[in-house]
Amino acid sequence: MSFPSFTLTNDTLEAQKEALLDLLKTNEQKIEALLAQEEKTYRTFVTPYQMMSEEVGYLFTPISHLNYVCNTPETERVYNELLPPLTEYSTRLSQNEDIYRTFKDILAAEEAQLHEAQKKVLKDAIQSFELSGVGLPEDKKKRLAEINLALSELTTAYAQNLLKATEAYELLVEDKEVVKELPQSDLDAAKVEVEGKTMYRFTLQQPSFIAFMTYSADRKLKERLYKAYTTRAPENEELITEILALRDEEAKLLGFANYAELSLETKMAKSPEDVIDFLTTLAHKAKPQAKKELAELQKFAEEMGFEGELAAWDIAYYSEKLKIATLDVADEAYKPYFEKAQTVEGLFAFLHRLFGIAFVRVETPVWHESVEVFDLEIEGKKQARIYVDLENRKGKRGGAWMNDWVTHHETLEGERVLPVAFIVGNFAPATKRSPSLLRPDDVVTLFHEMGHALHHMLSTVKEPSVSGINGVEWDAVEFPSQFLENFAYEKEVLQTFAKHYETGEALPEAMIEKLKNAKNFESAMAMLRQVEFALFDMKIHLAKYNAKEVQQILDAVREEVSVMKPPAYNKFQWGFSHIFAGGYSAGYYSYKWAEVLSADAFFHFVDQGIFSDNVAGAYLQEVLQKGGSRGAMESFVSFRGAEPDVDALLRLNGIKG
Repeated sequence: MSFPSFTLTNDTLEAQKEALLDLLKTNEQKIEALLAQEEKTYRTFVTPYQMMSEEVGYLFTPISHLNYVCNTPETERVYNELLPPLTEYSTRLSQNEDIYRTFKDILAAEEAQLHEAQKKVLKDAIQSFELSGVGLPEDKKKRLAEINLALSELTTAYAQNLLKATEAYELLVEDKEVVKELPQSDLDAAKVEVEGKTMYRFTLQQPSFIAFMTYSADRKLKERLYKAYTTRAPENEELITEILALRDEEAKLLGFANYAELSLETKMAKSPEDVIDFLTTLAHKAKPQAKKELAELQKFAEEMGFEGELAAWDIAYYSEKLKIATLDVADEAYKPYFEKAQTVEGLFAFLHRLFGIAFVRVETPVWHESVEVFDLEIEGKKQARIYVDLENRKGKRGGAWMNDWVTHHETLEGERVLPVAFIVGNFAPATKRSPSLLRPDDVVTLFHEMGHALHHMLSTVKEPSVSGINGVEWDAVEFPSQFLENFAYEKEVLQTFAKHYETGEALPEAMIEKLKNAKNFESAMAMLRQVEFALFDMKIHLAKYNAKEVQQILDAVREEVSVMKPPAYNKFQWGFSHIFAGGYSAGYYSYKWAEVLSADAFFHFVDQGIFSDNVAGAYLQEVLQKGGSRGAMESFVSFRGAEPDVDALLRLNGIKG
């Protein structure tokens, strides 16, 4: 049970690409041999078929990962060259009627003897074949394959346009007065020498962008940066029309009225109408409070001398001032208590107490010197390995995410294969003056991504197709991550690791209480923002819309939901990579639905005591270890004893619905 080493570099990319292309050919030959067997059973057909998919991911994941975390022309070239053959390979398999019939025959013949996870593998696979057009006439199959390839290329182009646009822009500030309110750590990160002058460079990367928008009083420059951010990648306008047209065509080929219906076929939600009702209900319950929050912010700004109506680029600055004035919570005051390494170790200590997991540092090859690697052990036995890459740098895609490399499973020979995961963030990097210091929101993000990683790494399922996050409905996959992030505000958790990186002083209880009180600061406005994104996403997938109509839908959603209207030039859709270059198309609502699950589960922990062995043990056993081996609602009810209560989400956000 050894772990693989991440040895991929620019120098070995080409060899890895060739190895992957060879594997695709070998796999197709193996599949022919499997189909030629006279007697096909779960063990002789389904298990080896699953292993082939694992082998493909084992080679491709490092290539795609390197392209995201250390992007170069070489990583981009190899990644792009692999997309067509990979898409064609998966399309051929997903439309192979012989494999489809074999899966159906095995399920019919062996269902009584198969265990729960094996049945789920077969049922998921059969559904996947049907959603890939396995029963379509040849001409429609061919068209579906063309659509899959085109979508793969278009969504990749969308993401790369966004990355390039984000990295291309910079705002250089010479006047120290403009940046005088910025925290020292952000000033250090922005400081550059240009033609012998000391200047401050701000970019569209999250740490830099947020720092300037939150702490600079210069409205003109903030609007300039805001405009650059919200008009990134205009090339994506045309791609949006093409992507939506292809998705609509795909849905209709498969017999659905629209892409939203196709997307929901594999999710917990039953229909687009149910999702829209759910989101609209949240919006209507949150909007009165959001209006009060905005009015309070407007009044506060006026008391500080602001004239006129607040604009989108004013919100972060005055919100931070109001938060400090009313709650005495400033990010800069907390950052010294959240030094990166200490915070990571604190998270590990919390998880050890909660679930009995030990994290042991290991030395192994990594893609960047700032990456750290740990082995997870439970009762002295190795369970998984995790790579932790948290600091922002050039060539790294923005945001935070978890990536799974190896899935927990058992081979045909009965050997247990241990899982490997990566968690990635874009926190402020260390400077000559200070180590990497995290904002409270960064700490929440770290807990969130670790929640995803635990879901992947703590699986005990033997079937790779439904182990870890595999096989989990998309609108439930955020449940374990959102659940864990709630603990980042709890006193019992913060007291274990939040210590000043210079003095060693523990984060004072009064500051912890303030932080917890501030958790729901402007929470209704934040909820409406997420509901806006989710409604927009669902509605643009209800028919074949072009980019102009997409803008009209966005405007209408904002009119219905938002309390802060952005300027007309705001082209949010050009940068909404979650739905145009990620897996959230007609599924962005999943964040809010999963929050219902996570809020209900969290209050169950709080009501019983955070470190209740019974509750933690049930969550570990019924949710984390089960992975996708059964339906998410079944796992939730097995843990909780009841279905989730939507009002738990409002309670968690301090919204009186």
